[in-house]
Amino acid sequence: MGFRWTGMLTAKQGAEAKKVPKGYLAVYVGEAQKKRFVVPISYLKNPSFQHLLSQAEEEFGFDHPMGGLTIPCTEEAFIDITSSLNSS
Repeated sequence: MGFRWTGMLTAKQGAEAKKVPKGYLAVYVGEAQKKRFVVPISYLKNPSFQHLLSQAEEEFGFDHPMGGLTIPCTEEAFIDITSSLNSS
């Protein structure tokens, strides 16, 4: 018997911070202060999320300052977009 996470997870602090469950990826979001979110890979096929990825490519190319995928938008905008993905 197993369980399934739905939607986005905020990353835990400390030793657990680097662990990402199978089927998810970590992204950094925010303007001045970046926050780490763990999102399902199923988001990658969604046009709204793909638009965020295009913005990241335009701003950072392949050189992301946090060492991981950095999405250049406010935390509030990211949560709004991902919340709509959770409900569909």
